[in-house]
Amino acid sequence: MLIDRILLKISFEEAATLCNLSERTIRDWHREKFSVDLKALRELCRKTKTSFPSNVKLKDDYWYTVNGSSAGGIAVFKKYGRIGGDSEYRKKKWYEWWEREGKYKDHPIINTPLPIKKPRKSKALAEFVGIVLGDGGISKSQISISFNSKDEKEYAKFVKSLIRRLFDVYVGTCFDKEYLSFDLLISRIKLIHFCIEKLDLKRGNKVKQQVDIPEWIKQNKSYLIACVRGLMDTDGCAFTHRYRVNGKLYSYKKLAFKNSFYPLIRSVYDFLKNILLLHPRISKDFKEVRIESKRDVEKYFQLIGFHNPKNLKRYKN
Repeated sequence: MLIDRILLKISFEEAATLCNLSERTIRDWHREKFSVDLKALRELCRKTKTSFPSNVKLKDDYWYTVNGSSAGGIAVFKKYGRIGGDSEYRKKKWYEWWEREGKYKDHPIINTPLPIKKPRKSKALAEFVGIVLGDGGISKSQISISFNSKDEKEYAKFVKSLIRRLFDVYVGTCFDKEYLSFDLLISRIKLIHFCIEKLDLKRGNKVKQQVDIPEWIKQNKSYLIACVRGLMDTDGCAFTHRYRVNGKLYSYKKLAFKNSFYPLIRSVYDFLKNILLLHPRISKDFKEVRIESKRDVEKYFQLIGFHNPKNLKRYKN
């Protein structure tokens, strides 16, 4: 071997000095543990006046990776029955790490809030507030709005478009086949802060906090109309009331707004009574406001209306 002929003329230490390498590397070459670097070999031949043979076999850089990766892949497949190891185990361990320490660490991707558009107060923004107060929720990291997958798909498209237009954010969708429902999800920390600090919405359990329509909406009639529309589209409904008198069947449409928040029930009642001049009724358990007379129902649709096709369909049929 060429390296053996060279080492007959100089020591391992001298060869290492000439190549600017460690003596251990020269010894590994001598033992044929690793291939000899071409540039270093030519330098050793020049310094020791050893002729460079024409039959030296040259190999590409990283020639060994094909054989090494193949051997590794075979070993992994034999152990786990798949390439890539046990993905479920790896996922489990990742979640354990995330809950234990990962989510508390600063990270340029995870912990840098994504930007949002911050709209001025408007009727569209007030309607968004009504929708969130109705079927929405705000957690530490997400805003969610729930829909019935059977008859609210069209309304969900309207809400999704409204959110994009207002805040210029991505809106995800999560389906729950068991409960025939789905949620629109917005994961933007800056939007959550905006909703809490600028729109006066609440984060967490709405029932415990007994949420109400924010004051900035109550002080503007057009905002209040839009907000109540959002509330009625989510927590309201149109239904047919039927009854018999002297054997004759009568029926007419009624509207109802159901909610577990007394301040919200009271605000909707006051708006219908004092601003729209209707004749609403609050249920005995204070969880429902009804518009019952035919004239009041018609007036409501003329002044406010619905953006939820489900309620429009029920009103017309």
